[in-house]
Amino acid sequence: MDVGSYQGPQRRLFALRGAVQAEANEREAILAAAEELMRALIERNSLEADDMVSCIFTTTADLDAEFPAVAARQLGLSTVPLLCTREIPVPGSMERVIRVMLHYYAPEDATPDHVYIGETQKLRGDLNAAQ
Repeated sequence: MDVGSYQGPQRRLFALRGAVQAEANEREAILAAAEELMRALIERNSLEADDMVSCIFTTTADLDAEFPAVAARQLGLSTVPLLCTREIPVPGSMERVIRVMLHYYAPEDATPDHVYIGETQKLRGDLNAAQ
């Protein structure tokens, strides 16, 4: 296809945010929580792997039994670059939290639908009305 002749809607880069709490520092609990979060992000935003640029997962220091990115791979995101890292251990912060920032392309008039599941909705009170 000649890129210069493309007349479809303009696309731009977006970043989605989300969070979920794992029930425990156990491999299956981390994978289940990360899968729930990724499925919700994908479904609410009608995403396809081809639209995704990259995905960064963070975990609180109390989660180290598995990489949350494993759940994304199990969902079929085999071509999306994934990264896991550790959150800053702020005293008194919520425990067992998996956060994600997902970069993707969508039509420029798209509205990202961020996903905060369960108790993590408290992390983004400004978004609760949209949950």
